[in-house]
Amino acid sequence: MRRMLALLAIVCSVSLQADGQDVRLKPDATDAGIRILKIRDHVSMIQTPGGNITVLAFPEGVTLVDSGPADAVDKVLAAIRSVTPQPVRYIINTSVDPGHTGGNDKLGSVGVQITGGNVAGQVGTDGAEIIAHENVLERMSARSKNDLNKVPPIPVRAMPQTTYHIDSIKLSTLYHGDGIQVFHVPAAHTDGDSLVYFRHNDVLATGDVFLTTTYPVIDIERGGSVNGIVDGLNKILDLAFPDFRLEGGTLIVPGHGRVCDSADVAYYRDMVTIVRDRIQDMIRKGMTLDQVKAARPTRDYDPRYGSPDAFVEAAYKSLAVRKK
Repeated sequence: MRRMLALLAIVCSVSLQADGQDVRLKPDATDAGIRILKIRDHVSMIQTPGGNITVLAFPEGVTLVDSGPADAVDKVLAAIRSVTPQPVRYIINTSVDPGHTGGNDKLGSVGVQITGGNVAGQVGTDGAEIIAHENVLERMSARSKNDLNKVPPIPVRAMPQTTYHIDSIKLSTLYHGDGIQVFHVPAAHTDGDSLVYFRHNDVLATGDVFLTTTYPVIDIERGGSVNGIVDGLNKILDLAFPDFRLEGGTLIVPGHGRVCDSADVAYYRDMVTIVRDRIQDMIRKGMTLDQVKAARPTRDYDPRYGSPDAFVEAAYKSLAVRKK
């Protein structure tokens, strides 16, 4: 029995049951950390060292969620071409992180937008349309003006051309290949995080609001907070449709890691909530950051998620500021 369970675990680690089909990683599409997994009939996930990319292929083109790091863009483009020859039409950025926006410039420049109206010849305009929350554009623009650290400016082509500032926006099925809804998650990983829900394919891309490989990454300087992470995880659970006891149903693509379902998000949410409450209680007792770290509020979960120092420090700072 033990041997059978071990074998089952190995099989489950490299496959995902989606739409009744055993979908496996394509062995010929693995190159230097770039891997492709088909998760629905029209949706695939590309894993890159900088983060996951969700690929929706439809007859008129491709809609991407995130574009991966700049140094992997050629391999990402080759991976997209292995899924479909259609051009990239749209890129939706879930945050400002370079691991999610680094490929905007090249992937955007080789893309073509779909336009409406009376247009003769090629129906489209040069360059894919990049979509994100307005805080992403503001931070990318601010960086391009900042030469203090000799950081190269971000090309205009790599910045979002379409932004939103409300709780959510809906994107047309005609132009994007699915009924897509983009939700803003304020003050989570950053202040410009987005969740992207493909309604017909029932796939939800979460960006770095949800991870499976590490503790949450909270960027305090860019408006992140531990309470925002908890709220974002609860939002994911609110949007997802479980199949049975939170298993199956909506497939969830995290910012980093494997494809998940609602149960995985619920376990992660519970972990973050428990650790947050422990840190909050220690703050109420007047403990300093060093004392909180020494108390190891994450000790139950360290074997699973690794070093907690950055997470504990960010959670402590965001909770301490809130208390003041």
